[in-house]
Parts: sequence; structure tokens; C-alpha cells
Amino acid sequence: MISTTKTQRLFRVLLGLLLLFTGTGHLTWLHIPFRAQVPSWLPLDPDLVVNLSGAVEILLGIALLFWVSKQVPIGWLTALFFLLIFPGNLQQYLTHADAFGLNSDFLRLLRLCLHPLLIIWPLWSTGAWIARKQHNTAIHNR
Repeated sequence: MISTTKTQRLFRVLLGLLLLFTGTGHLTWLHIPFRAQVPSWLPLDPDLVVNLSGAVEILLGIALLFWVSKQVPIGWLTALFFLLIFPGNLQQYLTHADAFGLNSDFLRLLRLCLHPLLIIWPLWSTGAWIARKQHNTAIHNR
């Protein structure tokens, strides 16, 4: 297991709580607004996509909070999840859909620009980046 700082651990816990909150929102009171983010080209029922992504967020949140011994792979999985949901945020921008208080193209574009931080957050807070660098260094030193 990779060692992380107190700050990294705090941000891992915050991310886990955020994912639990938003995942629960997908399945309950935020279900309809999340439909605005499902890309129209996706050949799946929007309700199914919202429910599945909510379930994944809840599972990732629980894993980030409690499965510390596997924090590096969970960090990579969480980053991959955030990468996979980017088209939904892009869809909301391209269709000018209002949801979550994002009622202007400026705000929707701002969220797109900040989306890379969602990908970086789990990689940094779980030590996944450091573990990858250490792995690469070990390979090169053989």
C-alpha cells in the first residue's frame, strides 16, 4: 500500500463522501436533472444510464472511504469513471441544457474546463500517480 499524506487522505475521504452524495442523488432527487447529461447518441435508456452511473458513484465512494488497502487501483478506476462521464458534461454544454444551476453557456463551459481536476483528484488523493511513477522507476532501474 502506498503512503499518502494527511491532506491526501482528507481529500480522498471528501471525494468518497461527494461520490456517495451525488450517487444517491442520481437515484433519488437529482435523477431528472442528471438525465440532461446523458448524450443523445448513447444507445441506452437515459434512466438506465443515470441509475447505473449513480450506482457506480456509490460503489466508488464506499471503496474510497473504506477499502484503503486497494486505494491505488480505486484511484485509477475513479479517474476512469470521471473520464467516461465527460461526454455527458459536453452534451449539456452543446445542447445548452440547464441543470444543477448551470444555466448559461459560460457556466457549462467553465465546468468543462474544470473537469480535468475531477480526473486528477482521485489519482493524487489515493497516491495512484506516485505509485505509477515508482513502478516506472523500478522498471527503468532493472
